[in-house]
Amino acid sequence: MTRPGPRTSPRSAHRPRRRGDPVTRTPDLVHQAIREEVAARADALWGVARRLHAEPEHAFAEHRAAALLSGELEHAGFAVERGVAGMPTAFTARWGRGRPAVALLMEYDALPGLGHACGHNLIAAAGLGAALAVAAAMPQPSDGTVLAVGTPAEEGGGGKAVEVEAGVFDDVDAALMFHPGVYSWARAPLTAQVQYRVAFHGRAAHPTGNPTEGVDALAALVELFNVLAVLGRRLPEGSHVQGIVTHGGTATNIVPEYAEGLFGVRAATTTALEDLTERLRVCAEGVARATGTTAEVERATVRYEHFRDSEVLSDRFAAHLARAGIPLSPPTPGVYLGSSDIGNVSTRVPAIHPFVAITGEDGSDHTPEFAEAAASPRAREVLLAATQALACTAADVLLSGELREKAWARHRAV
Repeated sequence: MTRPGPRTSPRSAHRPRRRGDPVTRTPDLVHQAIREEVAARADALWGVARRLHAEPEHAFAEHRAAALLSGELEHAGFAVERGVAGMPTAFTARWGRGRPAVALLMEYDALPGLGHACGHNLIAAAGLGAALAVAAAMPQPSDGTVLAVGTPAEEGGGGKAVEVEAGVFDDVDAALMFHPGVYSWARAPLTAQVQYRVAFHGRAAHPTGNPTEGVDALAALVELFNVLAVLGRRLPEGSHVQGIVTHGGTATNIVPEYAEGLFGVRAATTTALEDLTERLRVCAEGVARATGTTAEVERATVRYEHFRDSEVLSDRFAAHLARAGIPLSPPTPGVYLGSSDIGNVSTRVPAIHPFVAITGEDGSDHTPEFAEAAASPRAREVLLAATQALACTAADVLLSGELREKAWARHRAV
């Protein structure tokens, strides 16, 4: 990233302006410094977003993206650790020391066949820009820690969930990110989600030669789909099970002795997800007893927990974003926008995941049209506004003990 002026690191970027004067520690002056920092880096940040967009990489293979982002942070004076939590494309970059500490999250994986049709190129550039801006604008490293976290495989694999278990967020007071979307919502209605593999074992036979000796595993799998369809009629709002057949036999003249399906399970809360996965298990075992097969039910993916929004911090972000002319509204009741591994982070620390529209509400993400929108003039506008708002919110967390106490109190009360 090309930087204007003689910056060598965030610690030295604004010393002439501070001159040790305590007045420069006021939030308003820090916010102004952040806006100047983001404006100075605008072209460079957009260049990062465009480069990521042009070179999409999939889950756990985002080598160019991780190298680009971590390299920019290292060049700016952050202490970078790569290969975090055993993932080659995960990293952390730390500026400052001690508590309070605020984490700025970066996603950078793309969708197979669709590229950045979820706008992760913008998430990455915004997290990078916010980390650089707040570090440059804050008075001294002793004021706390800015932690930029590279989080791979949000679209499949759950890099954040792995990082949570590895302790990356153990000493963090807030985790901040934004997501481009088709709505501008202050809070993210994100469900809990997991995938299960269900396999049935039967006995092979010839369908005409010795049909009575066969135990049809595929018929059992089909029956499970029927049972789940009945169950689905009475599931609560936000819950559903969606399955596909991953193995249904080898030839039409052989009764299948093995059949397998993959089932995506979602629910509005993690507790509801646990209940629904147990129902899936009970249904599979019931079908097995009825058909004379045996069933295996095993989790196939990392579990994404439901997102717990920090209303205290989301309101602060929304206020900062409104100053850039982008208002946020509450989410539409009853509308859910999928799942994300940010949910796992949000159960540990106060976290935000607002949506900011880069296209109209009649569209959708995970489409070629949204991928195109992620490199549009509107995307650049949103990127810069969200970067400012994230950085200002991060500075508020570092500067205000009262804000931190409110955020933690609300988090522990939920």
